[in-house]
Amino acid sequence: MAVSSHGMHASSSTDDIDSIADGTRAAPWTPMIVIVLAQIMMIFNVSTLQVSMDAIAGSLSTAATTLGTAIVTYALVVAALILPGARVAQLIGSRRVFRASVGLFGIAMIVMAASFDETMMIVAQVLAGMGAAMLVPTLVVLVADNYQGHQQAKALGWLGAAPAMGIVLAFLLAGTLTGWVGWRAMFGLLALLALALLKFSDKLSAARRPSHVDIDWVGAGLAGVGVVLISLGTSNLASWGTLLARPDAPFAILDISPAPLMVVIGVFLLQAFISWSRRRRSQGADSLVALEVVAGTAERAALLSIFIVSALASAITFLIPLYIQVVQGRGSFETALSVIPFSVASFIAAITVVRLKSYLSPAHIGRYSFLLVTVGLALLGATIRNDWSHSMVIFGMAVAGFGEGALVTLLFNVLVTSSPRELAADVGSVRGVTNNLATAVGTAMATALLIGLLDRSVHFELVHNSSLPDEVTAQVDLDSIAFVSNSRLERALADTSATSEEIAEAVRINTDARLLALKATFFALAGCALLAFFPAGALPGYIRDPAKHGAANIKDEPHSTASSPA
Repeated sequence: MAVSSHGMHASSSTDDIDSIADGTRAAPWTPMIVIVLAQIMMIFNVSTLQVSMDAIAGSLSTAATTLGTAIVTYALVVAALILPGARVAQLIGSRRVFRASVGLFGIAMIVMAASFDETMMIVAQVLAGMGAAMLVPTLVVLVADNYQGHQQAKALGWLGAAPAMGIVLAFLLAGTLTGWVGWRAMFGLLALLALALLKFSDKLSAARRPSHVDIDWVGAGLAGVGVVLISLGTSNLASWGTLLARPDAPFAILDISPAPLMVVIGVFLLQAFISWSRRRRSQGADSLVALEVVAGTAERAALLSIFIVSALASAITFLIPLYIQVVQGRGSFETALSVIPFSVASFIAAITVVRLKSYLSPAHIGRYSFLLVTVGLALLGATIRNDWSHSMVIFGMAVAGFGEGALVTLLFNVLVTSSPRELAADVGSVRGVTNNLATAVGTAMATALLIGLLDRSVHFELVHNSSLPDEVTAQVDLDSIAFVSNSRLERALADTSATSEEIAEAVRINTDARLLALKATFFALAGCALLAFFPAGALPGYIRDPAKHGAANIKDEPHSTASSPA
């Protein structure tokens, strides 16, 4: 499966040349438009949740951090089901799976647009995650079904570039619609897009017939339950307790919170999945995924680095909208403009980092990129103020985005080049699981750290503050401290016996504690990025010779891509 390093920029006039070289006739690009739009549809779902979090939270009468739970839910469902989803496409046919998954995703968008509380919103994201879990691996299969040779290379390049640019478009369109019409309009448009994709799915080739596949359901169960437990455990560390159980915990074992227990059991089940897969391979049976793709030290270092950078990226794109909308009280469109520098820098780095491999080894690029992410996160923590300096925050996001984009392409490149060509699909599945699990864990950990710091700061202030009498603090539910705007806090305190002076003091406490929690969270994330510096040194130390790899294939120079929960 040949991939031209300039496939994304080649004009359509080269199709005849490609067809002559491959001995095949150039196929129309209409199916590729359908495939890319399906990819963008999934990106728009998560981006709308991020850019419109304050508007959605206000409409559903919930805290803005609840949107983090919705994002985590979507990501963990995708991560849990993506491995068997890839096998299902082989079992019943890629076009049938495309139609079923797009239809399910469209239903999820209708439920999301009609949501009247947070429970309905979570249900919508579960349905969307189920659809995306089947759709993500199917898109790659559809590219292979519809295109051959150099056309296939170009199609893979466009599919890989779609996430980064899709995020930019999603933030702009979702931010504009939320400010002018309302957040429900964006999800309504996504439902219409799903309907249009169903109509034009006839353009997709059905040449490849369904084939018998022995799906490892035991392995799927071990991997799926493990991913869900890890995601649930990390997302509830703040509300259920990091060690000892809090009042909100559904149960406790010897006063221990269920959250860390879920994480431990989840990791154990993933280890059991690896052991089970090895046993099946030794018996000559098919496993859910080929473990050879992460057999070496460099591959494992790449996978660990993918997890870290994806978790950090999801935390950034969750915390910045939370800060801009809740702390600053700005609208969705301003939020979109502020997050775009991160996505644009990520896209630029993703399409240019491959050229650096002629001068620097993957190990050097990986380390320098993690340093960029560290510097960017540290800048965000240092420049965030209640009187926010817009330019400095944008600069910090651009620096972090450039490092993230370089890492995403580099690390996927390392995984693919280290594996036989026939295992490229397994590489994609492993990377997809890692990305979505990291998205869930990154958002959950950012939320847990943010709320935990906020909770401690507020409790400390209330205990040592004589301006607020006990009878006023007694009317505030201190067991459910939330990241809320000053205006929402004022409305809540207006129903208590607090005087105007006491309300003003409570607002000051909320303002200071909220800012402190955000700053500390960004510095903690910068520390996590810095800790990845030395593990990245285990990446390959070679420098690619451009004279030997000028005409690369998928094994030598995979298409650029960008981080996305989908």
